[in-house]
Amino acid sequence: QVQLVESGGDLVQAGGSLRLSCKASGSIFTIMGWFRQAPGKQRELAATITRGGSTNYGDSVKGRFSIFRDNAKNTVTLQLNSLKPEDTAVYYCHAQDWRSQSYWGQGTQVTVSS
Repeated sequence: QVQLVESGGDLVQAGGSLRLSCKASGSIFTIMGWFRQAPGKQRELAATITRGGSTNYGDSVKGRFSIFRDNAKNTVTLQLNSLKPEDTAVYYCHAQDWRSQSYWGQGTQVTVSS
């Protein structure tokens, strides 16, 4: 059974930093990443990373967020720097396994105060 367990969401002031972590289990994951959804908005890409280390970032977070993964531990980490109030959202861990099945975590709240 596949599980994605997220941690790290918090309340932080604008300009601050956070680190989100996600541990996946139950399969071999080719792509892992983070998406986010603000109230009243569609879910959007934050960042993804392949098993080989290739990354992809959403336009709104480029240059401020960094994504890392540890294949041995099946973990993916999103480092959020220079946070802005518009980064406030629920952040969801996402993983796609070797069968192209897609899985989501339960979400972790990030709130950035101005």
